[in-house]
Amino acid sequence: MFKPVLINTIKAYSAKSFFSDLIAGVIVGIVALPLAIAFAIASGVNPAAGIFTAIVAGFCISAFGGSRVQIGGPTGAFAVIVYGVVNQYGLSGLATATVMAGILLILLGAFKMGGLVKFIPYTIVTGFTAGIAVTIAAGQIGDFFGLKPDFSIPMTILGEEYSKMPGEVLPKMIVYIKSAASVNLYSFSMSAVCLVFIFIWAKFIKNIPGSFVVIIAATIVSIILDKTCGLKTDTIGTFADGTVHYIIPNTLPIPKFPDFSPKTITTLFPTAISITVLAAVESLLSAVVADGMTGYKHDSDTELIAQGIANIASPIFGGIPATGAIARTATNIKNGGRTPIAGIFHAITLMLILLFAGKYAAYIPMSALAAVLISVAWNMAGFPSIRSLLKGQKSDICVFSVTFLITVLVDLTVAIEIGLGFAAFFFIKKMIDLSNIQNHNETITDGIKKDHPSENLDIPSDTIVYEIEGPLFFGTVRKFEIATERAGTNCKFLVLRMRNTIYLDAGGIRALEQAKAACDRKGITIVISGILTQPYMLLEKTGMADKIGRENIFENITDALNRCRK
Repeated sequence: MFKPVLINTIKAYSAKSFFSDLIAGVIVGIVALPLAIAFAIASGVNPAAGIFTAIVAGFCISAFGGSRVQIGGPTGAFAVIVYGVVNQYGLSGLATATVMAGILLILLGAFKMGGLVKFIPYTIVTGFTAGIAVTIAAGQIGDFFGLKPDFSIPMTILGEEYSKMPGEVLPKMIVYIKSAASVNLYSFSMSAVCLVFIFIWAKFIKNIPGSFVVIIAATIVSIILDKTCGLKTDTIGTFADGTVHYIIPNTLPIPKFPDFSPKTITTLFPTAISITVLAAVESLLSAVVADGMTGYKHDSDTELIAQGIANIASPIFGGIPATGAIARTATNIKNGGRTPIAGIFHAITLMLILLFAGKYAAYIPMSALAAVLISVAWNMAGFPSIRSLLKGQKSDICVFSVTFLITVLVDLTVAIEIGLGFAAFFFIKKMIDLSNIQNHNETITDGIKKDHPSENLDIPSDTIVYEIEGPLFFGTVRKFEIATERAGTNCKFLVLRMRNTIYLDAGGIRALEQAKAACDRKGITIVISGILTQPYMLLEKTGMADKIGRENIFENITDALNRCRK
C-alpha cells in the first residue's frame, strides 16, 4: 500500500520540529538555487528549467516520498542524458522521455521492485558516475576559459560537420582546442579563483556549500568590475558583447503536456529506460546515505513512486529529469531537517526566490557556474571508490573501465547495457569456477544463518554470531545488510563466520564497509573468523583488512570468541 512518510510524521509533529524543518528548508533552498541553475546549463537548457525542476520535483519527492529527509531536484548525473536528448530531439522530446521514465518509476514502486535496483553492480554505478563526472567537467571548459567557438562556418570534426557545439566529449574537446586563441583571461581568472575558493571553503565550513558563497561573491564582483573597469564576461542573462543569453521568468510556466505519438514513444523508449535507471539508483543511493546519517529507514518502493510522480510533474511545468540529491539531502540533515516538511520548505523557498529575486540571477557569471560544476564533477567522480576498485580483481576493473569509457565516449544508455552484460558474464564464469572447487562440500547454502545446532559454541552474552554461507557478491549483499541491521542494542561484538564464503567481490567489500560504519555508530566491533583465501586476498588488496583490524581476523571461531571475551 502506497503510504508516504509524510503521513506518519505529521501525526507526531511539534512546534520544535516545525522550526527545525523551517530553518533547514530555507538553507537548503538557498543552497539549491545555484546548483539548479548550473545543472540546467550543463544539460543544455534554460537555467529557469533547473529552478522549475527544483521547485516542482522537490515538492513532490518530499510530499510523496519514502524517506524522511530526501531532497530532490536536478542533479549532475542527468546532464549527459539531457544534453544528448535536447541536441537530438529538442525540449519536447526530453519532456516525453521524462514523463515515460516517471511512469516506469511508478510501476517499479507499485510492483515492489525497489530492491531490484540493488542488483546493479557497484562497479557499474561507479563507472558511469565517474564517466558522467568527466563529461560534466569537459562541458565546462568553454565557460571556464571564456572560449568563443565560431560556428558561422560549420566545423568539420572527425569527418562530420557541426554548426553548433557537439554533444559528444571527443568532438567537443577538438572544438575547444581549435578555439584556444579566443580565451578570455578575465573569465579564466574568475573561474580559477572561484574553483580554488570552493575547495578551500569545503575544508573549513561544512554546513554551507562554497558554491552558494561563490555565486553571490562572483556576481557582485562582476557587476562592480563591469561598471568601474569595463571588464565583461558572459553571464546567464547576457553575453560579454551585450547580446541576450537567457531570460529568467518570475513565475512557473503554464502546464504543457508532451507529445505521446507511437513513433515518439518508440524512439525515446531507450532514453526513458536510462532516465529511469539513473533516477532509481541515485535516489535510493541518496536515501541509503541519509539513513546512515539519521538512523531512520526509508521505504524503497514508496520512494520510487514519489520519484515517478516528480518526473511526470517536472516536464509538464517546464522542468527536466529529477532525482534525490545526496549533497542537498546531507545539507538538510546537517542543518536540522528531520521530516519531509523540510523538503517542502526548500521548494517554497525556491518559489519565493523565483517570484521576487529571479531577475537577479541573470547577472550570475557563467565562469562562476563553470567553477561550481567542475567542483561538483570532482566530488562526484568518487576517487576513493575508484582507487579501491583498481586494487581489486581484474574482472571488477574491466567492468568499471568499460562502463566508464563508454559513458564518456559513446552514451550512458549503451554503457549501462554493456556494463551489465560484462558483469553477468564474469559472475557466471566465477560461479562455475568456484563450484568445481566446492562440489564436495555438502553444507553450502546461499544465505546467512544465526543458529549452529551441530556445534556447542560458548557465545558471550554481548556477542552475536552470523555465518555467511555461499558467495558475498552484488546479488547477495542485501541479505548481509539485513543481518547486520538486526544487531541489538546490548551487542558489543558481531562475529562473521566466513568459512563457507567462497567468493567476495567489490559489492561485498562495499557491504562490509557499510556494515563497519553502521557497527561503529552503535559501538559494535566486527570480528571475522574462518575467512578463505579469495575473500581474504581481496580484503588485503582493498585495505579492508586494516579497516576491520588485523587483530579482529581469525582462522577459527574459538579464537574469534576468545577475542570477544577479552
